[in-house]
Amino acid sequence: MPRSAPTVLTTIFAAIAVLGTSPASADVQAAGCDAAAAGYTTALQLNLPTSANWLNTTPPYSLNNTAAIGSNFDRVGYCLELNGPKGVQWVWTAMAPFTSDARRLGLQTATGQIFRQQVGDLEVASNVAGVTTGTGQTGYVEMWPNQYSGSASGQVPNASASAYDADDSPTTVLGHGSFQIHQIGATKPSTVPAKPVLSINRFTESASDVLALGIGTNTTGAPDWTLTDNAATYTQRKLTVYARPSLVKLTEMPQDLKLIPRDSENGANPVVAGEVTAAGVDQVELRVTGHGETQTFTAPASAPFRFTPRILAGLWDYTFELKAVGPAIDRVVAKRTGIVSGDVYVVQGQSNAEAAKRTGAANVEESPYLRSFGSSNAESAISGADRVWHYATGDVTQQSGSAGQWAIRMGRRIVDTYGVPVALFNGSHGGKPVSFFQRNDTTPNDLTTNYGRLRSRLQASGVLSKVKGVLWYQGEAESDNASVHISGFTSLLADWRTEMSAAKYFVYQVRTSPCNNTTTVNLREAQRKLGDTHNVTLLSTTGLSGHDGCHYAYADGYREMGDHAFAVLARDLYGGPSAGVAPPNPASVTKSGTTLTVKLRSTDPLTVDSGVGADFRLVGSTVTVTSVVYQADGSLRLTLSGTPTGATALVYQGHLKAGPWITNATGAGLLAFSLPI
Repeated sequence: MPRSAPTVLTTIFAAIAVLGTSPASADVQAAGCDAAAAGYTTALQLNLPTSANWLNTTPPYSLNNTAAIGSNFDRVGYCLELNGPKGVQWVWTAMAPFTSDARRLGLQTATGQIFRQQVGDLEVASNVAGVTTGTGQTGYVEMWPNQYSGSASGQVPNASASAYDADDSPTTVLGHGSFQIHQIGATKPSTVPAKPVLSINRFTESASDVLALGIGTNTTGAPDWTLTDNAATYTQRKLTVYARPSLVKLTEMPQDLKLIPRDSENGANPVVAGEVTAAGVDQVELRVTGHGETQTFTAPASAPFRFTPRILAGLWDYTFELKAVGPAIDRVVAKRTGIVSGDVYVVQGQSNAEAAKRTGAANVEESPYLRSFGSSNAESAISGADRVWHYATGDVTQQSGSAGQWAIRMGRRIVDTYGVPVALFNGSHGGKPVSFFQRNDTTPNDLTTNYGRLRSRLQASGVLSKVKGVLWYQGEAESDNASVHISGFTSLLADWRTEMSAAKYFVYQVRTSPCNNTTTVNLREAQRKLGDTHNVTLLSTTGLSGHDGCHYAYADGYREMGDHAFAVLARDLYGGPSAGVAPPNPASVTKSGTTLTVKLRSTDPLTVDSGVGADFRLVGSTVTVTSVVYQADGSLRLTLSGTPTGATALVYQGHLKAGPWITNATGAGLLAFSLPI
């Protein structure tokens, strides 16, 4: 990680200073930038010093027109000019805007100023070898005042999982700074290599630490020039920021990669709306392409426009292109790609809902038709800054697009089986009690709360009232305190139902509470009863042998958990098969001599592994279960070691780590229970 935390804390409280300004030299002649910037307005210009600490202050721009520009721009451009050991170097890059505020186009130096997202319609020109020039590319920006690590979010195809490159992660500690623009592949997966276009780093740290700058890819260290500390090797270092004046003011248009919840007719009507703001425009034209067809809409410039094209849910996406047209004007003023219609699911709970990669990867399940919005990061400044759509990922947590391993498997099964795109919103946080997930009723979007961070993502993406299903896995942290858990979940469920009223709710019975202990069963029995008392659908975690006592491997763990969840969702929400789907659930226990009969709620056939009797125990008696047999009438016959004198209840506690198990046709295991005899 660039810079240690103790040094950064010292930096934060140090006086802000700027040292080592550029020595006088002939200006770099970047004719390529001048030509490319025709039609743009200069927004900012900065002669970069060798060292700087601009944390929570505005850099000393020699030119600053951002107040006058305001939000009146539809494209942004950057020119970085350097003169150093390799002579004159320059790069021009322009793209669709990632902000509507011109004041946010320069270096991000204030707390919470974070841009970390894909940008469209990237244009690049340069005299530096290795930089891919041309138009119509896809870009990725990494801009923040924070320290950062090389850990990847998984959003950038072909980026390293650990090196400083096109996919790094800002940390909660301020005081280093990144201003980077990269060329990346437009979709996942992609064969296009991820490469830096320009990099300016280390501008919010100590005033004595040297900036790290570069154009293109660094070939002798971190590809994005992090920690190269090379600014003093250049005699001139100039950044110029441009904004192209807009012809149209947009009030509504889908983001890139947006998933719009489908309606009862298997589609959606996204809105494109605004008004013409410049003279010389006669009309606006919207072209929507996708699913093998093109829809075209026009409206005169004399009045505000509003288009509502129809898109269909399926394994295809749509491109929206808005043009302003006049006698001397024919300009694309906005373009959005990757728009789909589909279903939305929320995953919430502790670490087994986060479902991070532990043993075995789930990235094979990722799909262009699995999406997410925002970040599940627990730091409010990082989570609150992420308000864009992403591809859903399975192996990393607390990142943009993080969905978790079993959720990504579940979503992929829906995509492949029913041909419907899926958005996954994971708000989970490991090791937390049910109280951690409660709503601040006064301020529901309070970003200091877990509920507020998840709710604000759902609201900002426009899907809060259209969630199709919510899946909950939590309870280990209560350490078998059933009353606390049920009270907290009851309150949480009531809040969810007021805001996600269209959703169906699914609850996992936890494997252990606390971790590494299957002998406690009070909380799990209370969870089992939720199906009767709270109108939720139960999911089982027994039957999974890839268990380490608390978490799961992907194989025989989170993968199968995703399969079981898919089977239940398919039955309840997609008209899928019902046989062998519901986890085995007991209704009653009766005794006859040295035999107990557990009557089940379903007659689905079950597989009973040898030795499973050891996971049953009788309360009030020392006799043991010597054998378990499934009977075709939908019951389990338990043979005992003797007469169960004094026995008051039968407990099935499941098994720690690998089986044996009692499972149905889909592999879902018998729910843990404690029932009177």
